[in-house]
Amino acid sequence: VHDSGRGAPLALVQFRHPYKYKRVQARMIAVEGMSTGQFVYCGKRAELAIGNCLPLKMMPEGSIVCNVELKTGDRGSMARASGEYCIVISQLPEQERTRIKLPSGEKKSISWNCRAMVGIVAGGGRTEKPLLKAGAAHYAAKAKRKNWPNIRGVARNPVEHPHGGGNHQHVGHPTTKSRMCPAGQKSGLVAARRTGRHKGGRSNE
Repeated sequence: VHDSGRGAPLALVQFRHPYKYKRVQARMIAVEGMSTGQFVYCGKRAELAIGNCLPLKMMPEGSIVCNVELKTGDRGSMARASGEYCIVISQLPEQERTRIKLPSGEKKSISWNCRAMVGIVAGGGRTEKPLLKAGAAHYAAKAKRKNWPNIRGVARNPVEHPHGGGNHQHVGHPTTKSRMCPAGQKSGLVAARRTGRHKGGRSNE
């Protein structure tokens, strides 16, 4: 199922109701390799198979997981974009925590009761296809309510932007602005502590 404004497809899964004779339909992020009619299992007794959802403590080291919970019971908050995944690095039994590697490369230790889905989020490689024309970029930005096209201030007229106008495209004055200046003047580098390129090591300025 497609969800507008989301790169990853969704799967509609039917579960049996816990105490009534009926089915409950749930939407969850689809995993690469899922297919229509596939049986998926959720819970600590589920086996380690593509699309199943189980606690991190039941997963061996090196497992590839997605849609990982940050806090137990939050229903998944990490590695949810298309093609993203986390890797289970190690289990820490004495702390009851699991160490995972996030898509950003950061390593994080979370409670091993947090659940995750086995596999990689479907829809990977989405950004590799070129948009080719402005119309495609327009609709892609519109679905996510983004500011597109993003026009530079110096390319505008003086009535539209503080950087506009002039016989050549140039700002003509420092772009730093005070935090206290009125709304129409707030453009460029607002309340900048320093400007220019950051050179050398990171210093806390």
